[in-house]
Formats: sequence, structure tokens, C-alpha cells
Amino acid sequence: MDAMEAILTTRAMRRYSPEPVDDALVMQCLEAAQQAPSGGNVQPQQYVVVRSPEVRSQLGEIYRRAFDRYERCLPTPEFRSDRDRVTYERTRVASQDLAATIGDVPVHVLFLQPIIPWGFHDDEGPVDIGRLDGSVYPAVQNFCIAARSLGLGTAFTTVIRVYQAEALEAIGANPDRFEIAAHIPVGYPTGKFGRAPRKDVRRSIHLDRYGERPTLD
Repeated sequence: MDAMEAILTTRAMRRYSPEPVDDALVMQCLEAAQQAPSGGNVQPQQYVVVRSPEVRSQLGEIYRRAFDRYERCLPTPEFRSDRDRVTYERTRVASQDLAATIGDVPVHVLFLQPIIPWGFHDDEGPVDIGRLDGSVYPAVQNFCIAARSLGLGTAFTTVIRVYQAEALEAIGANPDRFEIAAHIPVGYPTGKFGRAPRKDVRRSIHLDRYGERPTLD
């Protein structure tokens, strides 16, 4: 599988088989994650790989409560078309299924971001060099793409942050030192890989100046 195919067909997989995932495959994905770019080559992320059924069950219970609270906050969307409505409803049902079963997914990988001072000051004031999580999320994406290339499914989730302190306690991490940047279930999906529905990229392109729309084919 070439890189473009892996990137274009990496999508959220929310339903998994119970088939175990070999440690060597997870390690390949982590090696890919570690090669991601980071500002100043700081490489701030730590990876917690959870395989223990007990800890996965704990995380699953926390995730379900977090998802339930999150879902109650969602506004009622307005749809441009029946197709958009069907896509939304399908995704919502799949997200509910993941919330109900995530504790059974064979592997969880939590990307931890340290809570550290970031940025500088000089005589002119703050020196804004961007957000620290901008140096963590490329690693998450590399991990998910590598998993796709190996036939493994993943889903990028952050909802467990609703009860972050509990989740950090479950994995033995100090909430005064770390936050959860991403919580990634990993397993063999029961669905099919493919391109996820996205808006046409040309709607988001500007040439030289914002508002100047190119004609790209």
C-alpha cells in the first residue's frame, strides 16, 4: 500500500472484532508516531499502551459516561440534504456503538501531553511559537496511518477528557503532570476502509491572500 492510499483511506473505525493485535504491529505504529514532526524537535508525547482487560474496562466505563454527557450537549443539526442527514445519523449510531464497546477493543493507546510552560517572552512581550499540542497531533496521525497500512482500524477520540483525571488515574499518570491529547482504540475493524465523506478541498483553498479563490482541478 502506498502512502497516498493509506492517508486517503484512514478513517474512524468504530466497530472491532475481538481478534487480538500482535505487540509487534503496535510497535510499528508507535515507531511511525515517533517519526512525526514536532516544533523544535521537542517530541513531547508519551504513549500509554493499554492491553490489560481490567484497565480497558475501566477506561471503557469512563468513556461511556463521558460520551453520554457529551452527547446530551450536542445541538440539533440542520442538514443541507438527505444525504447529509443519513451520513450524520450513521456516524452517530457508530459513535454510540463505540461508546458501548470501547472497553472490549483489544488495545488502547493514550497519547499524553506534558503540562509544561511553553513559549517565551522577550522585551517586546510574548514570543508565540504555537501550541504544544501542535507537536503531539502529528504523531497521532502517523500512528493511525501506520495502523491502516497494517490492516488495523483506529478512531481518533478525545471525549474521555470530560473525566480526564479519572482516566489518568486508571493508567497511573499524574493529572498534575499530563493531559490526554488523544485516546485511540486499536483493533481489526468489522467494517470496510475507504475515503471518509469530506467537503471539497477547493472550498478551503485561498491563493496568496485569504478570499482569493484559485481554479484548481
